[in-house]
Amino acid sequence: MKAQDGIASIEPLLDNRIVRAIREMGFEKLSPIQEQAIPYLLQGEDIIGQAQTGTGKTAAFGIPAIQHINPDVKKLQTIILCPTRELAIQAAEELRKIAKYMHGIKVLPVYGGQDISRQIAGLRGVQIIVGTPGRVMDHMRRRTIKLDLVNMVVLDEADEMLNMGFREDMELILGQIPGEHQTALFSATMPKPILEITDRFQNDAKLVKVAAQELTIPLVSQKFYRVKNQDKDAACVRLLEYYQPKLTLIFCNTKKQVDLLVNGLLGRGYFAAGLHGDMKQAQRDRVMDGFRKGKTEILVATDVAARGIDVEEVEAVFNYDLPQDDEYYVHRIGRTGRAGRVGRSFSFVTGKEVYKLKEIQRYCKTKIYAQKVPSLDDVANTKMDKLMETINRIIEEEDLTTYFQMIQAEVNDSDYTSMDIAAALLKLCSGTKEEDGEDMFEDTGAEEPGMVRLFINIGKKHKAKPGDILGALAGESGLPGKVVGTIDMYDKYTFVEVPREYARDILNAMDHAKIKGKSVAVEPANQK
Repeated sequence: MKAQDGIASIEPLLDNRIVRAIREMGFEKLSPIQEQAIPYLLQGEDIIGQAQTGTGKTAAFGIPAIQHINPDVKKLQTIILCPTRELAIQAAEELRKIAKYMHGIKVLPVYGGQDISRQIAGLRGVQIIVGTPGRVMDHMRRRTIKLDLVNMVVLDEADEMLNMGFREDMELILGQIPGEHQTALFSATMPKPILEITDRFQNDAKLVKVAAQELTIPLVSQKFYRVKNQDKDAACVRLLEYYQPKLTLIFCNTKKQVDLLVNGLLGRGYFAAGLHGDMKQAQRDRVMDGFRKGKTEILVATDVAARGIDVEEVEAVFNYDLPQDDEYYVHRIGRTGRAGRVGRSFSFVTGKEVYKLKEIQRYCKTKIYAQKVPSLDDVANTKMDKLMETINRIIEEEDLTTYFQMIQAEVNDSDYTSMDIAAALLKLCSGTKEEDGEDMFEDTGAEEPGMVRLFINIGKKHKAKPGDILGALAGESGLPGKVVGTIDMYDKYTFVEVPREYARDILNAMDHAKIKGKSVAVEPANQK
């Protein structure tokens, strides 16, 4: 988000209590959409705002909305429509912060999946509701909200509400607002139905637009990888191992792919969860809570489900599938690189999708750099570098007296030098393999003693059977079939246990092998 003029330019137009609140929120400069939209809205003008999530839209309409509220009138005065529960809750929270010192202003989010009787009770004395169209319509039918004093209506993410089938609800709500009122519509895109809504329900609306190139976050390192579709999972894991981001968002284009990828990541030992439209609201809430608290390190989501996600600590965004809309690319990568942090984005490109990538680059006026997927050696070297960084920090910052004494005692009582002990401890902490490759099989989660658990990127979805796995292992490596242990097959991957003495030979033999016509990757599994 490109910073513009300071908030001093709008302070004379605002209540001092609002100024105090937004300064406490950290507002020093206005984003492009705020700079353009706020003056119009404060003047009572209708506006059409073209901008994506993450550009500061909530404050752009939230500050004028709070300014226009009469705290002494305990009736509904402003309606804000959002496509999802998450976005409604987020917007309501920000409006409450803006109204912190405006005592008497009450903001309430209303959405499906919540007990409506509790919502009805909470509506008493509310001046601003932030809700999904379906639930707002429900309250209108029940006459639990009255519209006679509504003087401002905001449609946030109007294109997404359109995509989710809310057009009729949007039009019915707008059509039932009586008297003179102000209408603000925000949308990332301007398809024909949106333009029809603006023509019908707005008066001489002012167009404010943030160009896509202004939205590409400069603190995001953007890279792409040309991979085969069947190799995306392996590439994803390799990048996760190499960069080790604390929180990661992965975008898929379908609900089915979200579920498949989550299962694959869980099978590899990652704390992953999915988010898509088929999930019940309680499930979505649990997933988001886990991600915000860092209990879930990887969130796999569709574009619509990810609306309203605002987690500053996201360090990496994966485009597992390239977005179908160029503008969604900007929206996706804007999830990282926030609050001055450097973020990373990784896009997987298969076949002719390279032309789609070129379209995205032209649209965003940005460069997305081609990269090769890191090798196993690259991953090992990176892990060692990070370990050395940690060691250097500990040396600089922590008291090591007790440990000095322990090492000195060991040196005095044995033939080992302090260098011998340091090297052994470094090897223990690094988990790197020896030249014979034995150590890489230490923590694979095998259930039987003397066995190694291997991961193979083929499963039931590829019409493979346990016999196919067994046949390939035996045929390629010469492994006697009778010594193979448990074979656990899932949709997209398989775990198989083999004797430790055969593990290295199997990895080498299966390097370019195929099962059911599919090239496979075989790696030591992560511990369960």
